[in-house]
Amino acid sequence: MSEYFKYRDDTLHVEKVSLTDIAQRFGTPCYVYSRAALTDAYRQFAEALQGREHLICYAVKANPNLAILNLFAKLGAGFDIVSGGELQRVLAAGGAANKVVFSGVGKSEAEMRLALSVGIRCFNVESAPELDRLNEVAGSMGMIAPISLRVNPDVDAKTHPYISTGLKQNKFGVAYTEALGLYRKAAAMPYLRVTGIDCHIGSQLTEVSPFIAAAEKVLALVDQLKVEGIVLEHIDLGGGLGICYDDETPPVIAEYAEALLQALHGRSESLIVEPGRVLVGNAGILLTRIEYLKHGEEKNFAIVDAAMNDLMRPALYDAFHAIHPVQKNESTVQVYEVVGPICETGDFIAHGREMAVVQGDVLAVMSAGAYGMSMSSNYNTRPRAAEVMVDGEHVHLVREREKTEQLYASEKIID
Repeated sequence: MSEYFKYRDDTLHVEKVSLTDIAQRFGTPCYVYSRAALTDAYRQFAEALQGREHLICYAVKANPNLAILNLFAKLGAGFDIVSGGELQRVLAAGGAANKVVFSGVGKSEAEMRLALSVGIRCFNVESAPELDRLNEVAGSMGMIAPISLRVNPDVDAKTHPYISTGLKQNKFGVAYTEALGLYRKAAAMPYLRVTGIDCHIGSQLTEVSPFIAAAEKVLALVDQLKVEGIVLEHIDLGGGLGICYDDETPPVIAEYAEALLQALHGRSESLIVEPGRVLVGNAGILLTRIEYLKHGEEKNFAIVDAAMNDLMRPALYDAFHAIHPVQKNESTVQVYEVVGPICETGDFIAHGREMAVVQGDVLAVMSAGAYGMSMSSNYNTRPRAAEVMVDGEHVHLVREREKTEQLYASEKIID
C-alpha cells in the first residue's frame, strides 16, 4: 500500500481524508484518486530526465479524466493519444496541441484533419497505407504533417499477451525489416516531414532489459537513416513501465530513466517517453460496498456493488488487485470470491481472498487508477461510477455518477 493510502485508527485514508467519509458522501462504486500521488509520479519522471531535452507524453488511454489531464498539463506534460476523442479531451483539459503525439493503427481521415488543424507535434504512423492517407489529407489542407514511424522491434516484453505490442505477430507498428524503405518513401512524400522514430513494446513491463533491447534496435535504425540523409529530431521510446499490483518488483522510475539515458548517451535527438499506468495506476482506488455475503457449499461469495463494467481488468486479463476493508473490524476471517451483480460468471473482482468483513462493509480495490474507469462500460444498463480527486484534506468530485436516464436518452422508439 502506498504512502498516499494508509490506515489511521483502523480506517483507510487517502491523503488526509477518510475513505469511509468519501463512500458516504459520494456513494459506491466510486473511483478515488490522490493528487499528491499523481504529482509525485510525474515529478519522479521529470527529475530523472532532468538535464536532457525530453517530453513526457502521458498515455491518455490509461485514465482520461479531465482533472488528471489538467494536472499533468500544469506539470508540463505532453500527451500520447490514440483517437480524435482523446485529442479533444486533452484540449478541453488545457493540454497543448504541440505536445501531443498521435499513435494508433486505425486513424481516420477525420481524426487526421482534426489533429492537423490544431497543430499536434507528431503522428506516429503505423503502416504504409496510413502514410499514403496522411500525405493526401495534409495535401488537401495545404499543410505538412510531422511524422515518425512506429517501428516494431520484435522484442518480447514478457507481459500478458493482450498487452504485448512489440512482436512480429502484433498489429502495431511497421516491421523492423521494412522500416528503412518506408522512411525513404516518407521522406520523398511532398506533404510529410519526417521528424522522429517511435516504438512501444507493451504494457506492465517489470524488467528494464526489454526496453533496452528495443532501444538498441531503434538506435541502430536511427544510425542507418542518418547515413541516408534522414536526420531525426526525436526518439520516442514509448511507455509500458509496470507497477506493483501484488508481488511484482518493477524497476523504480529513476532506474528505468537512467537505463534509457545510458542507451542514448552521446546522442543529440530529444527523448520522448509515453508513461501511462506508472503515473496513475497506484494513485487511484475503486470503492465498492458489500451487498450480500453468500455462503455456498464450495465457496463463499462477497457480492459487491462494483462489477466487471466498472473494473474490467480482472475479467479481461485475470488481473490481480489487492483488496482492503475501508474499516477494519473483528469479524471472523473467511475466504471469499469477490463478485459483482452482472449476469456473467466472468463478473468477478477477485478470487479466494481472506477477509474479515460483514454485509455493508466498504472495500477498497487498490491500484485501480489505470485502465479502470477508462475501460468501464454500461453493460446491464449500469451507470458508470463517480470519480473523486483528493488534494490533502480537500475532496473534489471530478466526474458525477451517471444517471440511468442518460444511458438511453439518445435512443428512439419507432412506430
